[in-house]
Amino acid sequence: MTVDGWFYAGLVVGGISTLTCVAVAVLKKAPNDITLLSVAAVELFLIVYLIGSIVRTATGGHIAGEPWEFWGYLATALCLPIAGFYWAILERSFWSNYVLAAVGVTVVVMMARMAQIWYGPATAALAGITGTATGTGQ
Repeated sequence: MTVDGWFYAGLVVGGISTLTCVAVAVLKKAPNDITLLSVAAVELFLIVYLIGSIVRTATGGHIAGEPWEFWGYLATALCLPIAGFYWAILERSFWSNYVLAAVGVTVVVMMARMAQIWYGPATAALAGITGTATGTGQ
């Protein structure tokens, strides 16, 4: 799989957010400014990623996979921090921090999938060239 700086930036932001929210949940504290701001950082990153993706496609960047799938993943990822934020506001128990933690890790997984869609499945393409995907390779 091909990944780029966007993925690594998302990994850092999502990972820090997840670790922060899990740490606060383990301490059995209700969602607070730190956990909510960590999820807001994930949303801010996704907005910047959206703008970067629009610029990349406008300047001739090509999505190797289905464009609707890429934009669908991005739209869904943009909704996750908002949904987690509202959940944490409505249910002020320490369990809400686990919901907030799930946002960060889910966004990281979705970023990996968006990288696969953008660059194409490199390993599948190589297997098809050598014939090993169909079992005809030597």
